Amino acid sequence: MNGRTIGVDEAGRGPILGPMALAVVAVDEAGAAALLRLGVQDSKRFGADARGQARRAALAAEIPAHALACRSALVDVEVIDAHTRQGRLNHLERATAEALLVEIAACPEDQIICDGAALFGPLAARYPGLLAVNQGESAHVAVAAASILAKHARDEAFAAIASRYEPEFGRLGGGGYINAATRRFLAAYQARYGDLPPEARRSWGAPAALELF
Repeated sequence: MNGRTIGVDEAGRGPILGPMALAVVAVDEAGAAALLRLGVQDSKRFGADARGQARRAALAAEIPAHALACRSALVDVEVIDAHTRQGRLNHLERATAEALLVEIAACPEDQIICDGAALFGPLAARYPGLLAVNQGESAHVAVAAASILAKHARDEAFAAIASRYEPEFGRLGGGGYINAATRRFLAAYQARYGDLPPEARRSWGAPAALELF
């Protein structure tokens, strides 16, 4: 396992709808070079439209073939709410990342690069080779690969939510962030059912989030 570089990233921390995703990707030099040739880069650069989602999906399917190990996890809304109300959302993200690192048997010899200096910096107490930086996708392609896996998992989770409600409320755009499209959906759902949908993060300030611009 010597010589591995492990990238850590998350997606979906900010939306009011749906889960959050985290991913880790471990590569050696050959794997890193292969990922660069594939065009792996920061997942946000592909955009949020259908074309960008399709590109992330295609890369997410290819990344495991060039990685020594990779894992992803979805964090449910109920868990996010419980930690957010206690002011422990960062702790939740670190604990989830650490669990993924344990799954791939991260060891002191590994170089671990996390996207988020303040967020993931405390993990260096357990992993001496861990470097937490902002814009980690630019620091190593393993982080960019993790960002793609996390964003793809989040894309799929949100697509399932949108598909669930489309027959009744129409197309749900906006990616679940607190924007006009999401607020219209939440307001319509609450007007019909007297509550927010189970996929909504109530700790995000709802029902204040329903107030339109």
